[in-house]
Amino acid sequence: NYSAMVFVNGTNAVGTISTNSSATAYNTSSDYRLKENVNYDWDALTTLKQLKPAKFNFKVDASTTVDGFLAHEVSSIVPEAITGTKDEMIDTGILKDSKGKVLATKTEKPGDLHITGYTFEKTGETEKYQGIDQAKLVPLLTAALQEAVAKIEALEARVTTLEG
Repeated sequence: NYSAMVFVNGTNAVGTISTNSSATAYNTSSDYRLKENVNYDWDALTTLKQLKPAKFNFKVDASTTVDGFLAHEVSSIVPEAITGTKDEMIDTGILKDSKGKVLATKTEKPGDLHITGYTFEKTGETEKYQGIDQAKLVPLLTAALQEAVAKIEALEARVTTLEG
């Protein structure tokens, strides 16, 4: 295995992109030693029923229909799967160095202006889109499927008992 990318938060690795001779893996920290208050007993089916999967196309590719979710609809159900805020806007404008030389126009306002000495002149706004990490839905889907299988097995056992 080869770690193509390591993501670090402070001094701890919190994720990697790794490869081997035949595959790529996108890894999030999941070691039990990093966790507490582990709960295996929760109502996944009720949570799952709140999700609204949809078919849609992206505006830039009208000919391709895909299955997925609208991020803002998932944000209150599985908030850890969503980045960004519904209808968020970001400032855009002109970035200048400490001598007033224009470095970029129509650019997003950098967050480190106080460090660089650069200045930013707002000239507009642009949409900042939400994102979804659909892998964060896998534990919910797995738990809901386990609950559904348990209910099916209980019903099958009951039918068998009634038939016997």
